[in-house]
Amino acid sequence: GINLGNTFDAFGDWVDKWGDGSVESYVTCWGSPVITQEMIQGYADEGFGVLRIPVHWFNLMGDDYTISADYLAAVKQVVQWALDAEMYVIVNIHHDEDGLFAGFPTNREASLSAYVKIWSQLAEAFRDYDHRVVLESLNEEGCWDGVWNRWGTDAGKAEAYQILFEINQAFVDTIRGSGGNNERRHLLLAGYATGITETCDAMFRMPEDPANRCAVSVHYYTPPGFAILEEDASWGKATATWGTEADFAELEAYMNMLQATFVDNGIPVIVGEYGCPSNNKERESVRLYLSSVCAAIYERNMCPILWDVAGAHYDRNTYKMMDRELIASLIAVTQETNLP
Repeated sequence: GINLGNTFDAFGDWVDKWGDGSVESYVTCWGSPVITQEMIQGYADEGFGVLRIPVHWFNLMGDDYTISADYLAAVKQVVQWALDAEMYVIVNIHHDEDGLFAGFPTNREASLSAYVKIWSQLAEAFRDYDHRVVLESLNEEGCWDGVWNRWGTDAGKAEAYQILFEINQAFVDTIRGSGGNNERRHLLLAGYATGITETCDAMFRMPEDPANRCAVSVHYYTPPGFAILEEDASWGKATATWGTEADFAELEAYMNMLQATFVDNGIPVIVGEYGCPSNNKERESVRLYLSSVCAAIYERNMCPILWDVAGAHYDRNTYKMMDRELIASLIAVTQETNLP
């Protein structure tokens, strides 16, 4: 799979103030061209079978959490194009870390009510789509460092995980209660901070689902010096290469953890984002990292979805992956892996 990143998930105060109020002004504000059917078909033609569409529904949203009809229509159009291209689609709630999700620790009832209102609208909008449309509860916002310091003690840890459990349970209940194809739709539940270690923790619980059709979502940007940083930061040092024995051992350890915790216990896993920047990185290391992570995920019967934005890996103007060696290596993973 591949992400339609920095597109429907793009936002900014400056767009709110000086944009023309159109959906296009938000879709393009982080550098993406306008999305076209040819662009979406191009993903499928390049060999991708899943398109994840991150969405910041709070763009153009009413004060009462009413989703913009124009924004919803634009997302649904892209969903339909992906379905026409015979792809699966994942649609989520993306961002609003400092808004809706920040309120859960101190104002649980109101925050849950707003969250349910958003998903009630989306459940209605997608209820008649077939099983190829997967709905995802949230992105990386499911963590509250003010409640539990992940890098400190266990104080507040149980409460933090309980908040996420309640959100994921409300998500399942809302979708399942909306009828139509939503009664058995595949649902994707965000892990804690979508971190592998945090999500594999015994504190993380999957919600109850009468249809038993839930998967868990995590992200993989490890090691951060290579997979996140393009230059040194206060919290870490950027590295230009990847591929040592220790690097591979770290990758295997994380993937084995996911397999043992979830896959071996009948819970599917989707790695909704994995990737690394190209700037200040050795090209061969980028190819090796992306293809190795993809293979490690795929070999364990999990689904890898590459994080991509305009100008990164897929050219949204020519409808081709820019690095032909990279796409060849990604496709080879699916051809060389024997899955049941």
